[in-house]
Amino acid sequence: MSIIIVDLAAGTTISPSDAADITKAAADAGVTAIRVLDGAPGQTLDASVIASYLAGTDAALQSHLGWILEASTSHNAPMNLARRSNSFDRATGGRAALALRAGDGDEVSDPVAPNPGSDRSARWDEYAQILKGLWTSFPPAALVGDQNGEVFAENTRIKPLDFEGDYYRVAGPLDGPASPQGGPLLIADDVDTLGWDVIARNTDVVVIDRKAVPTADTDLSAALARAGRPRESVALVVRVDVTEPEAVAATLPDLVAEHGLDGVELVAAGGKDDVLALIAEVVPALLPSTDATLRSAFSLTPTA
Repeated sequence: MSIIIVDLAAGTTISPSDAADITKAAADAGVTAIRVLDGAPGQTLDASVIASYLAGTDAALQSHLGWILEASTSHNAPMNLARRSNSFDRATGGRAALALRAGDGDEVSDPVAPNPGSDRSARWDEYAQILKGLWTSFPPAALVGDQNGEVFAENTRIKPLDFEGDYYRVAGPLDGPASPQGGPLLIADDVDTLGWDVIARNTDVVVIDRKAVPTADTDLSAALARAGRPRESVALVVRVDVTEPEAVAATLPDLVAEHGLDGVELVAAGGKDDVLALIAEVVPALLPSTDATLRSAFSLTPTA
């Protein structure tokens, strides 16, 4: 079985109602997760907003469909993005991930940064550390919810982050506990910018282009070994642009099997009809993997 991700850009090309139809088709086909794309104003709707809407549809609620929110380090304060993604992960019962794109500084983060610079990889590295730290700062065991005793949580179990780097200073902790999967999965998809070592230290999933396929498993395994992590701790997914669904359906299973890949991210060539054709013709050939949480659907080790 393979991880199957389907990209969805809800905005000018695909309306919210069309996106709901795509969600139903994806749920019926057993798609592992829908990646809700972020983009320039007017091109797509905010990923967290559209994902929240779609995750509440009947089709999504009755399935194990997962959700990937896409966001950039630019114009997203780490604390705010950590809170939004963690809340969404709890609301979906642990079926959420965050695809963090490497960006530059912005008018909010740069003025308070101890030593702002222009190294996208270093900025992303810090941002990823902050997200992972915040997502685990409020363990579920700390939540008491004792109304009679007026005790919300055990404060001694909740740990502030107190992170101070070159680009960000974040105290934390979050104001709510993690989901059943221990927090959203973190996805990286720009190996050329970030480098394998940064990815190996931080991510749960890495998405590569087809040109990187021949050496990706070897490169990732070596970087994970340097980081002291097993290969099974990170899922390796290839992004595939689908223009001819039948041809892709015939070749993708061998591509996945021959190169040590864990799954595919499918990108349709056009609008709603193209996405529906992709789901109908390509997904069944790949035997999609699903489970109660996105972490288990991706066959990743549970968080401590």
